[in-house]
Amino acid sequence: MRTIGLIGGMSWNSSLEYYRIINESIQEKLGGLHSARCILYSVDFGELGKLQREGKWEELAGLMVEAAERLQGAGADCIVICTNTMHKLADDIESSINIPLIHIADATGDEIRKSGLSRVALLGTKFTMEEDFYKTRLQQKYGVEVVIPGQRERQAIHDIIYDELCLGVIRQSSAEIVTAAIRGLIAGGAEGVILGCTELPLLITQESIEVPVFDTTAIHAQAAVDFGLRAS
Repeated sequence: MRTIGLIGGMSWNSSLEYYRIINESIQEKLGGLHSARCILYSVDFGELGKLQREGKWEELAGLMVEAAERLQGAGADCIVICTNTMHKLADDIESSINIPLIHIADATGDEIRKSGLSRVALLGTKFTMEEDFYKTRLQQKYGVEVVIPGQRERQAIHDIIYDELCLGVIRQSSAEIVTAAIRGLIAGGAEGVILGCTELPLLITQESIEVPVFDTTAIHAQAAVDFGLRAS
């Protein structure tokens, strides 16, 4: 089994889900008392969140590169960034290490392609929804047309993520806001929905949505497991 290097803490609530899913999957596949070989480098999201708000992405890149290099130095065989938004800096990280980075959009794009869908909704932070680093990758590599909510809905979802979900606060009223945004996009032709923030699965499940839901936390964690169990 190869060692999975996890950059977590963004937020720790979703990092907990990564750890759970990875270890449950390893135990299911290998049986007995088996668990994952992994190393977690957990950042202070208070520090990173402030830098995000201030638009200091160059400084953020330095912190993420440092985390990846520390994991590589500790013996990790791959890097998994346990958040969608910070994949904005994936290229910076990949250029600083000589082990693979398992990109969350690639893992998600693979699943969408397997499903045969061509037009999907993307929900996440404003960074993920509005910037090109995620949408363009899905469009260019996987032929997926990506649609996002309107400006007011994007702001509401962004605020729910940072002001509630990252603090472990789950509100039914917020679930209804996000669900309404998803259903509006479905009405506009979206065939599926990407939960493009690793906190959103804490609020939204497949049972509440009538089209396929792509839970990026679960998809990304499973991609890490597949890498860990693949023969080197």
